[in-house]
Amino acid sequence: MTAGNTGDLLRDHGEPQRATYVELFFDVIFVFALTRLSHTLFSDLTWSGALHTVILLSAFWWVWVMTAWTTNRLNPAQPAIQLVIIPIMLGTLIMAGAVPRAFGENGMIFAAAYVIIQVGRASFVTVALHGREVAIGSLQQLIWFSFSGVLWIAGALTEGGARLVLWILAAGLGYAMTSLEFRLPKLGPARITTQKVGAEHLAERYQQFMIIAFGETILAAGGQFATLGFDQERVIAFVLTFAITTLLWRIYFYRAGLLLPAVIAASTTPAVFSRSASYAHLLMAGGIVLTSVGDEIIITHPFADANLVWSAVILCGPAIYLAGRARLDYLSFSRVALSRVIGLLLLVVLAPVVAFLPPILIAVVAVIILTAIAASDAVSWRVHPSKPTPPPPSGRTLRPQRP
Repeated sequence: MTAGNTGDLLRDHGEPQRATYVELFFDVIFVFALTRLSHTLFSDLTWSGALHTVILLSAFWWVWVMTAWTTNRLNPAQPAIQLVIIPIMLGTLIMAGAVPRAFGENGMIFAAAYVIIQVGRASFVTVALHGREVAIGSLQQLIWFSFSGVLWIAGALTEGGARLVLWILAAGLGYAMTSLEFRLPKLGPARITTQKVGAEHLAERYQQFMIIAFGETILAAGGQFATLGFDQERVIAFVLTFAITTLLWRIYFYRAGLLLPAVIAASTTPAVFSRSASYAHLLMAGGIVLTSVGDEIIITHPFADANLVWSAVILCGPAIYLAGRARLDYLSFSRVALSRVIGLLLLVVLAPVVAFLPPILIAVVAVIILTAIAASDAVSWRVHPSKPTPPPPSGRTLRPQRP
């Protein structure tokens, strides 16, 4: 493909910026991926199991977010772009299938699939759009992903602690490369601050990923409930887990999540804002995965003797979610709702205090705290509605205030 007709592959930001059907099809894969992560963590509720989940989640997140950024720049309605997205879907399915034994015999399958996805996508854009500025940025991504790919493959060739260390370095390099804007000698940064961003499209993609994550919790809880039967205690437990998921959903979309397109458009550097927002969504996704594990505990062992681990999982999942939601608050309004800070602290502080309670009662505690936050949001917004006011790129300090 020559530079003369590469413009057909670029997205026209003057047209409606809605997600396409192939992107929605792509998202379906991540329901399965998140389900595999939560089930694997549920079967290994240890510190090492949690660390493994964080590393694997970071890999899935980079696959999703880099593909979302690609379809924000390129037109996914074009067959050539679809022929890139569909193999990424297959590779992601392979990664998800390898999750339970990714730190065992399936390590190479997981790592190879991840590296092929990242290197393959960047290679396509670099070649297909040769002669355009976007190709230079893709070349820089290709080089950085090749560096991190060496660590992923090297980790897969080792075992135990060596694999853990190498994959932590590989995951860390992923965040370092974006913070450095894929900077390379002579080429400099990838000019992320000057990139055009389809605000409506990118915001919708983040919103859709959150719906995917919430959907995974519903599927996991519903599947566990259907398997164990309709005893009264399990019905109550299922209702409580549904309430937790519904409240988390409400807290996201009311109001920063709903206003995300306007916030991105109002930012002085939309690309930089969108990158920061991606980290907030990753933190929320991690909280949802942990919440899904807590749901399985509540439904499977509603009145069992609780322990500190179960209490921490049930309450700290929503707490991690609120930390990400607080970050999104700051990015959207240059402040953090006080209710989120108080709720987050209560969830963390109460985890060891209520550890003697059965899981179903710990779930009640979570529902009460989340309900109070959701109610505070609704009341505060009616009294003091806020306009999107993203902070300048240099702003870094979180200031707890009333919404």
